[in-house]
Amino acid sequence: MELDPTVRRELIRKIGDNIRPSLRLRGKMKVAAWENTIRLSYLAKRLLDIVVSTLALVALLPIFAVTALSIVVENPGPVFFVQTRVGRNGRHFRFYKFRSMVVNAEKLKTELAARNESKDGVIFKMKKDPRITRTGRVIRKFSIDELPQLINVLKGDMSLVGPRPPVPKEVAQYTLEQRKRLHAIPGITGLWQVSGRSDIPFTDQVRLDLQYIQSAGVINDLRLLLKTIPAVLSGKGAY
Repeated sequence: MELDPTVRRELIRKIGDNIRPSLRLRGKMKVAAWENTIRLSYLAKRLLDIVVSTLALVALLPIFAVTALSIVVENPGPVFFVQTRVGRNGRHFRFYKFRSMVVNAEKLKTELAARNESKDGVIFKMKKDPRITRTGRVIRKFSIDELPQLINVLKGDMSLVGPRPPVPKEVAQYTLEQRKRLHAIPGITGLWQVSGRSDIPFTDQVRLDLQYIQSAGVINDLRLLLKTIPAVLSGKGAY
């Protein structure tokens, strides 16, 4: 039989009163130390995000300019692809990428749904997606299309490292276990991006994201950022 909340609180209070003051103080100090450690970890991660994304945006301006020009010349239309994505704890935000597909790509996606090559069916993946432009194939291969997300990082919507942010339609199909990946701030790169990228099935992507969340920290982020460089240059698993 479940206790009334008021009765339960009273029992907890009485038990707490019977604990020696020195033990209560020690417990409070441990909790405070843990909370401060978590706050410092988040602060260090945010500081890393701001510094690196700012420097990268400045250094990559020439690549931004060339990419934007190539997109418009081949397929006139918006330079950026803006989409609603789901961030930490289910918060929606505007997500930026260089447009790598034809202008009406989202409408064509419905017609191509039956050709989805993702075994798990939650995400949509095609190695030879006809919607992708020639410029799009190049910028996707080397992840140049992801560079505008540095703006998301600077705004605080994303981090440099973390689970990839899904679209609301995908989240609606998540199991309770898969929803755990929304407990962290989404990132540009992460554990599965340096382990095979799109070649990894969705269930394994979730497993690696949860593994990252359990071991998240600035040192781990720096290690994954360094591993991202050869993963991007190789172009393996990018489509």
